[in-house]
Amino acid sequence: QVQLVESGGGLGQAGGSLSLSCAASGSVARINAMGWYRQAPGKERELVAVISSGSSTNYADSVKGRFTISRDSALNTMYLQMNNLKPEDTAVYYCNVNATYWSNYRQRGPYTYWGQGTQVTVST
Repeated sequence: QVQLVESGGGLGQAGGSLSLSCAASGSVARINAMGWYRQAPGKERELVAVISSGSSTNYADSVKGRFTISRDSALNTMYLQMNNLKPEDTAVYYCNVNATYWSNYRQRGPYTYWGQGTQVTVST
């Protein structure tokens, strides 16, 4: 079907920058919307940013003007550039993809897939 591999993240400083990427692989046929979610300790998972197949974007108010979501459709990869980081950005970040896949010469889905999550920690 579709597998998602996230990379990037780690430890950053307040005011600094980090970047994330999410690559889709497997029997990918078509990728529709892609998005980044995050979950801080003790909190519910929340939407950070989403990008449509036509590259229209939408952001949570808390990250507008600081984060930029983008995608490379040829590489089936999505990115999140995070600038002017704040301690409250600390969370596990998950990529989310709505996609179809090939099976027996037919497209199946679409289904929603999640990445394994990557930790982002912002220190003061």
